[in-house]
Amino acid sequence: MRFVRLRMAMAHHPVNSEFDVVVIGAGHAGCEAALAAARLGCHTCLLTISIDAVAQMSCNPAIGGLAKGQLVREIDALGGEMAKVTDMTALQFRMLNTGRGPAVRAPRAQCDREAYRREMRRRLLEQGGLLLRQDTALEILSEGGRVTGVLGRSGLRYRARAVVVTTGTFLRGLIHMGQNTFPGGRLGEPPAEHLSGSLQRLGLELGRLKTGTPPRVNGRTVNFEVLEPQPGDEPPRPFSFASGPEFLRGTRRQLPCWLTATNAETHRIIRANLHRAPLFTGQIKSVGPRYCPSIEDKVHRFPERDHHLVFLEPEGWDTHEMYCNGIATSVPIDVQEQFVRTIKGLENVQITRYGYAIEYDFVPPTQLLPSLECKVAEGLFLAGQINGTSGYEEAAAQGIIAGINAAMKVHGKSPLILRRDQAYIGVLIDDLVTKGTQEPYRMFTSRAEYRLLLRHDNADRRLMPIGYRLGLIPETQMRRLQAKEAAIAATLAFLRGQKHSGDTLELLLRRPGMTFRDIRSIAPEIMTIIEPHMRAFPAGADEAFLDEVAEQVEIEVKYAGYAARQMKQIEQFRRMEDRPIPPDLDYARIRELRVEARQKLARIRPISLGQAARISGVSPADIAILMVHLQRQSGA
Repeated sequence: MRFVRLRMAMAHHPVNSEFDVVVIGAGHAGCEAALAAARLGCHTCLLTISIDAVAQMSCNPAIGGLAKGQLVREIDALGGEMAKVTDMTALQFRMLNTGRGPAVRAPRAQCDREAYRREMRRRLLEQGGLLLRQDTALEILSEGGRVTGVLGRSGLRYRARAVVVTTGTFLRGLIHMGQNTFPGGRLGEPPAEHLSGSLQRLGLELGRLKTGTPPRVNGRTVNFEVLEPQPGDEPPRPFSFASGPEFLRGTRRQLPCWLTATNAETHRIIRANLHRAPLFTGQIKSVGPRYCPSIEDKVHRFPERDHHLVFLEPEGWDTHEMYCNGIATSVPIDVQEQFVRTIKGLENVQITRYGYAIEYDFVPPTQLLPSLECKVAEGLFLAGQINGTSGYEEAAAQGIIAGINAAMKVHGKSPLILRRDQAYIGVLIDDLVTKGTQEPYRMFTSRAEYRLLLRHDNADRRLMPIGYRLGLIPETQMRRLQAKEAAIAATLAFLRGQKHSGDTLELLLRRPGMTFRDIRSIAPEIMTIIEPHMRAFPAGADEAFLDEVAEQVEIEVKYAGYAARQMKQIEQFRRMEDRPIPPDLDYARIRELRVEARQKLARIRPISLGQAARISGVSPADIAILMVHLQRQSGA
């Protein structure tokens, strides 16, 4: 009823409407931010330069991957849309690292690029309380250090109590294709030329970053007979915890990806033309992603390598176009034509779109609070590539948090801040606001200290109760989680209490090579423990429910010792994290601190002792001094 009332009210608003929240940019961050704010009862406007480019996959048509898959499942557990849209539009599903431990396994899906965009746009248009508007933001309006809205190119003033900026690569975007440079937020789309100045006038410092994309090719001109197919998993596992048995029934035949590689001739052509590559001529002045470099950068940095892998990825059911993952480039188009055709399987290929690099403005994220609100402009939130990240998943993760916290700001409530021990999203945001970044930030499992506990498979158990308390997770989904938790607890208790050949079933399951299926064959009565809890699931979901319970039980039993050690570390971490630092603390007066520590603490203004300890350049000795100072202040 709340959303119905909002939708009816919206129809009667004048053109210069009053909104609770305005979101600038409808990429992956903006979509999640706008949906979250609207679902939390805020009258929300999502501004985009082009409604036809909503949720555009500017780079490869894929969601998830190592560490990124964990982010997507966490977004889903909080009530976001990325996982659900992925399940609706995927061409292929794969679980990565299945031969390794559960901490580093991750789901990945190839998506139909156009279907993904259309499905996300449909969900935006159907969302009550949300207006999707095609207009370009020129200026962020403010009064007395607090944002008050946005001025559009149309001349409309979008009044708002909170603004979320999710502009991706559009801030003064400059495209490089060989020596040819031209403004653009993406190829074929204009940049946002004025908003950077507005952010600077608000007191924010800006920097420049660079990213790039590879050529796309016509799949009908690829010789697949000489390539190695990369099929999807059968049966596929959905991304979203909300995808039930109808997901498997509705999944179409999966399309394969294909593996090929560059070679010595490819590298010779690229080396012979480095003098024409913008990355090496000084034409590109900003820093690109270290972990996803262009092919010319890889050839230059790793001269000993005789090949680099290239994955040909389908872009959709209704197109023959394919994405050449692994050869991002900005060399001139004649060089692209030459080197691409040296790759096995691509000898006679037609290039449909040339690769290019793009430079864009970003806001060094140490200027943000952990809520993603700007320190110098109250009510202004930033999310996505504007904060120095790369990747759809990193953007969407920030987007849902920024949208939630913009709504919390409007409602006068405390922000949602996820800790590093709670979620990869917590690691991502803490890294950004505490350490900052000088290059496009990408999430890796190695960044998470507690990754054994922050797995993709238990994201619902970690975060869905939070999403439910916020109002973003429906009652039915929460009841299913509660049934799953009850089944896991009852099964673990059964395993600990039942013996077989002198050992408890728990100890048997802990043995290498033993699986839950083996335990079922030894003690089939275990099903009488699990079956009563299946009633919370719809008909046909029994097997999926059993698989989820079995997976959680196996992991908890087999990794109990490792998990216990991580929990002990988390207890120590929380003692530091729970010790707040007053926001107005004058570090200059703590003379015992080193000058570098005083300067960095004053600039970043950590909210807790734990965050202070993670600031680069602040030593353990500085933290000890700070702790003593805080104890004196509190009289403890």
